[in-house]
Amino acid sequence: MSLGLLIFFALWFLLEFYLFRFLVKTIYGPVGNGSGKELFVSNFGFTILYWTIPVLLLLNWSAQVGGLIHYSDISIWIYVNAVFFVMYITKLFLLLFAVIADAFLIFGRGWKLFSGKDVFDPGRKQFLRNSATLVGLIPLPTLLYGMVRNPYRYRLHEVDVVIKDLPKGLEGLKVVQISDMHAGSWFFREPVERSVEMINEQQADIVVFTGDMVNNKADEMEPFIDLFSKVKSRYGVYSVLGNHDYGDYYRWSGQREKEENFVRLLEIQREMKWELLRNENKVLNINGSALAIVGVENYSALPQFPRYGDLDKAVENLDPGILKILLSHDPTHWDAEIVGKRWDIPLMLSGHTHGFQFGFEIPGFARWSPSSMIYNQWAGLYRKGQQYLYVNRGLGYLGYPGRVGILPEITSLVLKRT
Repeated sequence: MSLGLLIFFALWFLLEFYLFRFLVKTIYGPVGNGSGKELFVSNFGFTILYWTIPVLLLLNWSAQVGGLIHYSDISIWIYVNAVFFVMYITKLFLLLFAVIADAFLIFGRGWKLFSGKDVFDPGRKQFLRNSATLVGLIPLPTLLYGMVRNPYRYRLHEVDVVIKDLPKGLEGLKVVQISDMHAGSWFFREPVERSVEMINEQQADIVVFTGDMVNNKADEMEPFIDLFSKVKSRYGVYSVLGNHDYGDYYRWSGQREKEENFVRLLEIQREMKWELLRNENKVLNINGSALAIVGVENYSALPQFPRYGDLDKAVENLDPGILKILLSHDPTHWDAEIVGKRWDIPLMLSGHTHGFQFGFEIPGFARWSPSSMIYNQWAGLYRKGQQYLYVNRGLGYLGYPGRVGILPEITSLVLKRT
């Protein structure tokens, strides 16, 4: 074991012990001299309950690192990992407010030494600890609610996109966008069926999917092929690949297995009658007006994500004056290569961020998500000059099997003339 890991585990244990000690004092009051032995022995039931969680987490982590299990292989494992995630987010909040409460108590002791007055009598000390614990526990019901109520609570976002010099034949064209299914995370089929019903209820002219069909493996999508084959639109369904679709995050037995998985993912899209655009385009004639749907492979301006996209190749042989809608999974592509550079692309559609599956949105007033600290464009419609980007919040979920404040999305975009 490396020195770094030893330091990490030592720090982890110390923080766990600190929080354990704080909670014992809060629940049971001071125990003797507060020594480790008395804390563990005098509250044996709580001790077992508390320390079972980090022990199970350590075993789970060891099994995944050792290759004994992989969360993508068993859907239920996503929920196992989610339990640990919820518990440790809650513990971090508890730890924060425990430190704040103890800081006040330390200040009180110092004040007593200086002035002789006891600022915190036993009742106030207990009130302070109780308050810190209650506030620190807020993430627990919040995150559990997000898991139980929101994973399949699809929301329709209707957006008008006003495009300068839009050809008359494209006025009122309706493009329905979905993104980021992450099919391996879906545990229930019935609520997913509702998403397809909602898509078809829009009576779209065009349906587009902007990447991340699976978490890692093509077989995640097998149970849903028949379902998403039912997606209907007047001029077809067009798709691109996202960073998760290449299988780059899975521990394969060899390169051949990875390549076979990728080939199967491409076959699935063909079976669903979806037209996958891999650095290529499709020109449509709609009411006498031409529209090019341009699709690129994953292109990210962030170093941790792949850059397989080739926009120049995707627009080869296209008339420069033709209206283009670009499908590109990662919204950082917009600032990197599109806005202010490719004036012939007035609209780009992306996904990828999921809106972090956490945040709040108050229409017309304020919104925030941790995604905003990573991405300049993280959800919804953005405009710079005469160019637009729409970032879909995703149909599925990844990691945490829920959503808080940022619900799964189906987008209906209608093109308008100035």
